[in-house]
Amino acid sequence: MNKTIAAGLLLLLVTACGNEEAVKQNEEKETPKQEIVDSDERDNAEENEQENDDKKAEEEEVTVPQEPLYEINEGDYSIQPIDTANEKVALVTIDDAPDQHALEMAKVLKELNAPAVFFVNGHFLDTQEEKNTLKKIYDMGFEIGNHTYSHVKLTDSSIEEQQKEIVSLNDLVESITGERPKFFRAPFGINTDYSRQVAQQEKMALMNWTYGYDWEPKYQTKEAIADIMVNSPYLNNGANLLMHDRAWTSEALGDIVKGLRDKGYELVDPDTIKTPAS
Repeated sequence: MNKTIAAGLLLLLVTACGNEEAVKQNEEKETPKQEIVDSDERDNAEENEQENDDKKAEEEEVTVPQEPLYEINEGDYSIQPIDTANEKVALVTIDDAPDQHALEMAKVLKELNAPAVFFVNGHFLDTQEEKNTLKKIYDMGFEIGNHTYSHVKLTDSSIEEQQKEIVSLNDLVESITGERPKFFRAPFGINTDYSRQVAQQEKMALMNWTYGYDWEPKYQTKEAIADIMVNSPYLNNGANLLMHDRAWTSEALGDIVKGLRDKGYELVDPDTIKTPAS
């Protein structure tokens, strides 16, 4: 073989081997980097998957409703314990809200951490300002009850009128607060067979009261109403206390709550009372 040709072939072989070795070295250098990238992507994917799983679990979590601790005695409308709940309790209720003093009463109760039901009338919810007041009371954590739209005597009303008085107010309250009332108190405490039926259909518990005094002239001062509400002979375990959106009651409300507690009464949270919706 010609020496020149042989030398050329040898040079090509060496060059080819060198290039092959260089490619191999480059591949070895690049492989770890690629593995790192793949590992990071896997870690990110796993993190995203875990976050999605956690979010899905939160969305699917079902809130188990609290079992009622109390129920309303159908005979006298007192609040009765279920099983081992505290017997020495009283329920605070405010009727004819939100007239002029309900928001201030709610603030007093909130400051004292005292729960209550505010029974509302539709004719006190005619303006946007009145609706805003009710929303504020609701947002403070108070239960909103149905006291009919215009406070008519149900026994003097037709079936159609009773239906409208009750259901239209539930619709209105729901449009303001996002929740329908769970309790119904008939004006003057007088129900009819039909109003009872409507309340049941609306999943509301009927509620009258044990005692109340603030509409009587001799109790229309702060001192007089505070004294009788705390020292009434009708105050007993489970007493359902009726008060109204009135100036003198508003002024006395703090003393009433403190007086009841000084006598050892716990104020019932309406959320713990059994209703047809429970």
